[in-house]
Amino acid sequence: MTTTSLKPEETKHLNPKDGSKGAELHPPSQEEPASQIAASYFDISFQPNETVTLNSVLPQEKCERYPGGYPRDPKPSIFACISAASFHFPVGVVVAFSAILIPQLEHEKSDIKVTKEETAWIASLVVLVVPVGALITGYLVDKIGRLNTIRLCAVPYIVGWMLIASASTLKMILIGRFLTGFTLAMGPSPAVVYITEVARPDLRGALICTGPFMTSVGMVMIYSLGAVMDWRSVAWISIIFCLGPLILMFIFSPESPAWLLSKGHSDKALKSLVFLARNDKQGGLPERQLAEMRKENDQNQSKNNSVFARLGRAVCSPNCVKPFIILVILFTFQQFSGIYITIFYAVTFFQDVGGDFNPYMSTVFIGVVRGLVGLLTSYLLRKFGRRPLFMFSSFGMAVSMAISGYYTRLIALGESQSSLIPIAFILLYMSFGVTGLMTIPWTMTAELYPLEYRGLAQGMTISVAHIIMFTAVQIYRPLSEALGGAFAVQWLFGAVSLLSIIFVFLFLPETHKKMLSEIQDYFTHNTVYLLRDKNVSRNNENTNSTATNNNAVV
Repeated sequence: MTTTSLKPEETKHLNPKDGSKGAELHPPSQEEPASQIAASYFDISFQPNETVTLNSVLPQEKCERYPGGYPRDPKPSIFACISAASFHFPVGVVVAFSAILIPQLEHEKSDIKVTKEETAWIASLVVLVVPVGALITGYLVDKIGRLNTIRLCAVPYIVGWMLIASASTLKMILIGRFLTGFTLAMGPSPAVVYITEVARPDLRGALICTGPFMTSVGMVMIYSLGAVMDWRSVAWISIIFCLGPLILMFIFSPESPAWLLSKGHSDKALKSLVFLARNDKQGGLPERQLAEMRKENDQNQSKNNSVFARLGRAVCSPNCVKPFIILVILFTFQQFSGIYITIFYAVTFFQDVGGDFNPYMSTVFIGVVRGLVGLLTSYLLRKFGRRPLFMFSSFGMAVSMAISGYYTRLIALGESQSSLIPIAFILLYMSFGVTGLMTIPWTMTAELYPLEYRGLAQGMTISVAHIIMFTAVQIYRPLSEALGGAFAVQWLFGAVSLLSIIFVFLFLPETHKKMLSEIQDYFTHNTVYLLRDKNVSRNNENTNSTATNNNAVV
């Protein structure tokens, strides 16, 4: 097999430093191994090394795990990914706003009167938007690009907040909530796809987790503003929260090179690669990356890429069907373990528990816990695999809920006075949840799918996930009455958390430090993780090692 490189006539007008027209680019030397020529376009930015920090330099001898070149300085790609993920901050603003809006609307001096049924729609309407919005986003992320989809999200976000802030009727508030609900669908998903295509494998999970952390910061911001301001003032202020992410993306984030090339914009793809490797001293690295991207893209171009054609192929592809089934089951465990119910019903949930604590302060504590533990999770996802973190998280949630439910039952039966013990264990439960069960399913919505179906499949997955979320949130109140009290609901949450450990142990593949092509190979040959064909993984590693250590062209 010969090396794959750009044709001279395709690159002679591009400057190797900035992608502009100018000096001629020479093809890579034929003495370079194939692994240096054919970089995986999924992992275009980095090579994995757990000891890498922002100020460290990755040694060459540590590179045999992944074929192809990589920028030695990870900072440009890290800044690009964090900037793309920063639109999670407005997501937290939208999610948290109902918590401060509803109590003020129910106040006797409110100029807009609402019933309890109407407040339920105020809270849940943003979740109902996501299933449809996610399908639209899945189309847009492939049609107009990852970052352009995020930018487009700012339009309904701004219009929605203006309607809410100036509302004179409940209908205006509901329309505003509906429009801002598109933020939940159009903000996070394209960012996850972007990070998946740009980030180094061992940084991928950690960088995706910066999104949930920013969501938590946005929630805390709204909770804090709501404590000192009326809801209209908070709504006006919320408009400006989308401007910071837009500015950061303009400065630090080039469009995904993989998407640009898939649309035939090879010059722009090379410029994007050059920008992401702008601090790198290696000559010709972006060109080698583009060469492999071109090879992969040519294979996809021969196929019918209409939405319906891709949907038909996706249904028949084990690389798409198996991850979809796994993710839907994971999201079912996630939602019925109660992790999001405690967010949407924070005040009510703490009131039902009967702890000796102001239930309204629980909203602030939940946001703070999510944020602080989210930072820790970013580190843990770099250090450990998805499977052990997931199982550790679920076990901790189960134990915490079991203990909290026990004390909640004693308080309900009058055998114990109100105390902080159940409250403390609920916060501990939330902490365990953020480290795995709450976070990891979202991080895997992009990395489990192949590029051809990624936008469409992720949109469908997010859509189904939010339908499950809406169902779980809606049945909480009648479920509590049916089971006999809050303590029984907590034990149910603990039992679901335990069941998720069994499923993860049997079926969830490990994706930590895996190239996305390796993940696709896994689903092609395997279904049950414990019964996986280890020869496939071993052959991939041997191929990478041989290509790196052999100076001959293979």
